[in-house]
Amino acid sequence: MTPATRSLRRWGAVHKWTSLICTIFMLMLCITGLPLIFHHEIDELLHSEVKPAEVAPGTPFADLDKLLANAMANAPKNPPMPVPHFLIWDRDDPNAMFVSVGESLTSDPTNNRFVRMDSHTGAYLDSPDVTGRFTYIMLKLHTDMFAGLPGKLFLGLMGILFCVAIISGIVVYAPSMRKLDFGTYRSQRPRIVRWLDIHNLAGILLVMWTLVVGFTGVINTWADLVLKMWQYGQLAEMTSQYRDRAPPTRLTSLQSAVTVATDAVPGMTPSFVAFPGTLFSSKSHYAVFLKGDTPVTSRLLKPALIDAETGKLTDSRDMPWYVTTLFISQPLHFGDYGGMPLKILWALLDVLTIMVLGTGVYLWLRRRKTGASVDRAIAQGSALDTPVLSR
Repeated sequence: MTPATRSLRRWGAVHKWTSLICTIFMLMLCITGLPLIFHHEIDELLHSEVKPAEVAPGTPFADLDKLLANAMANAPKNPPMPVPHFLIWDRDDPNAMFVSVGESLTSDPTNNRFVRMDSHTGAYLDSPDVTGRFTYIMLKLHTDMFAGLPGKLFLGLMGILFCVAIISGIVVYAPSMRKLDFGTYRSQRPRIVRWLDIHNLAGILLVMWTLVVGFTGVINTWADLVLKMWQYGQLAEMTSQYRDRAPPTRLTSLQSAVTVATDAVPGMTPSFVAFPGTLFSSKSHYAVFLKGDTPVTSRLLKPALIDAETGKLTDSRDMPWYVTTLFISQPLHFGDYGGMPLKILWALLDVLTIMVLGTGVYLWLRRRKTGASVDRAIAQGSALDTPVLSR
């Protein structure tokens, strides 16, 4: 056996075992990710919601202090959610806003409820409990399998194995290109060889997309850790002089704080506001997170810290590289930054990836069932020993 053959067999073993370990979880992620590409459209179809008032272009937005007061007056009473955590501008509908409310400033924001408001009139729209929705269940399965941070980190590990499986698959597939034309489908060969051709062709065509989606998915599983690094790093540095200051007894105007932030960072608009004492701020500041106006810069946030007592800007900095990497990876993963055409493309690529994973499982199961006869069929019909069938 030549060194090249031994190396190819080692790469085949790497591809087989990384594929076998991660494939079931990757199938689950592809299946749950498919409806998430169209989550907004699915929610509109399955769930009724109060529509914001139709307004003429250029209509001014509601005063945020009045909007917040109205939202808190209509916040859920069972269980009581009396504390605002975040004010969020709806990315999908500029005529709506959300106020995220919780039981206390220190309560887990993942358990918050959203009060939906009309951004122009300040009127209360609704406060649906989304935890029973199809898209919410798909999102939880896709992000952490209802297991919190351990679930995210586990799926991140599966994503790393998936990327290794893709790279090793390229290495193992390459020698076949010397003996077969690209895209060869041997329709007269045994069924196992035909499925092998489908598996290899689809896999090599999707290699760049699957690497991008797989790698960005891994980064997204680290979101909690990345945000903790930012909190204990840059945010702590920006608010260090306020560390020993008592929490403000009376908050300055929310509308004034947002106006000061937008004036300080020209060319950017507010994306969300974190209230004093919540996860993304300090006990002494409103943290106004601003975004750009292009498909890419709209995903890159810049915080402006406003003293909650005086209403003055105390600091504003670009996010560190690791947070920026996280922000960029999210739209790349879900393909939701280019409108419906990109969503449709992402969905088609997702379906093809399910096909690659499914055929890989099929080929492995056929070998487990029939053993040497499958190996003979492949040896007779293929110049490449398929990765999932390699010994």
